[in-house]
Amino acid sequence: QVQLVESGGGLVQPGGSLRLSCAASGSIFSISAMRWYRQAPGNEREQVAYTYSDGGTDYADSVKGRFTISRDNAKNTVYLQMNSLKPEDTAVYYCNADIAPYSDFREHNYWGQGTQVTVSS
Repeated sequence: QVQLVESGGGLVQPGGSLRLSCAASGSIFSISAMRWYRQAPGNEREQVAYTYSDGGTDYADSVKGRFTISRDNAKNTVYLQMNSLKPEDTAVYYCNADIAPYSDFREHNYWGQGTQVTVSS
């Protein structure tokens, strides 16, 4: 059973920083894309950042220059370093990944349970 578990959310003041982590566990053969999404109350879920297995990355315009996505392939973990946080960054942040388990060697899409990030003074 493959699982994604996020950690690192919390309450931070505007201008502050947080680092989110998402660890994939289970019987994993390979992981290609890993992504961070967020969803604020009343809003649709939006993709914040993306990283592929070759190291390529992409970001939503709203976070470019402030957020950095990275991954540790040896640990099956993806990170989101969030700097210069704004109140509008407040949301539940979700990890998402395309993972091929040893059970069938076919890629499936998995979601984490989400972690709350609140930016407020």
